[in-house]
Amino acid sequence: MDLLLKNKVIIVTGGAKGIGEGISKVLAGEGAIPVIVGRKKEDNEAVVSQIQANGGQAFQVEAELSDPEDCKKAVEAVIAHFGRIDGLVNNAGVNDGVGLENGTYEAFMASLHKNVVHYYLMAHYALPELKKSKGSILNITSKTAETGQGNTSAYAAANGGRNALTREWAVELLKYGIRVNAIVVAECWTPAYDTWINGLDNPEEKLKEITNKIPFENRMTTAEELGNATAFLLSERSSHTTGQIVHVDGGYVHLDRALANA
Repeated sequence: MDLLLKNKVIIVTGGAKGIGEGISKVLAGEGAIPVIVGRKKEDNEAVVSQIQANGGQAFQVEAELSDPEDCKKAVEAVIAHFGRIDGLVNNAGVNDGVGLENGTYEAFMASLHKNVVHYYLMAHYALPELKKSKGSILNITSKTAETGQGNTSAYAAANGGRNALTREWAVELLKYGIRVNAIVVAECWTPAYDTWINGLDNPEEKLKEITNKIPFENRMTTAEELGNATAFLLSERSSHTTGQIVHVDGGYVHLDRALANA
């Protein structure tokens, strides 16, 4: 199926690593032009080079998204280079473990800036161009908003905010023909996940424990699978889909865990 994304300029925050990298590469494979926005220029450029080596197009903007001014400058850089924005993928964030018992006000607020404030700002600054293009917004969110995890109050709150903003923006932007959807991630293998699991005393045992709880095929979701769902929801092939929070998680959130070992 042709997703009709050829030459569409789509911002992907955190597009150089993990899930964001998977999304960027899938979009490029569909003929779109992912604009990778991230804090490390060398990481951004490495993915741009890989995409170009495979015959695709890509661009990068260095930005620290927890800084509101950098969010504005990043969007302005995209407009200056391309003259338009056709889509926005809010993806960047980190599960930083700011809990209730041992957290602080300062850490909680810093985490919100890392994980949800820039979702708002990137959409706010990109909106004038999205109105012109009738583009789409796709928010990547986490299961923590629905399931809880423990010791990660700020990240859970941020993801609850991401889900709520998805529905709120879908309503507010109806009049502009802009669709807004979200994809919920449960367990996806990324470099950050690899670092975390291998920092444990029993990484292989812990990994098996986690995957055994994922009902569909007892395996983690891949970044490519999340990229495929993202590309579809951004595309005109999902032209009557908005305000949806889609779980691409192998049934992790909604299916009975007993099924995983059935």
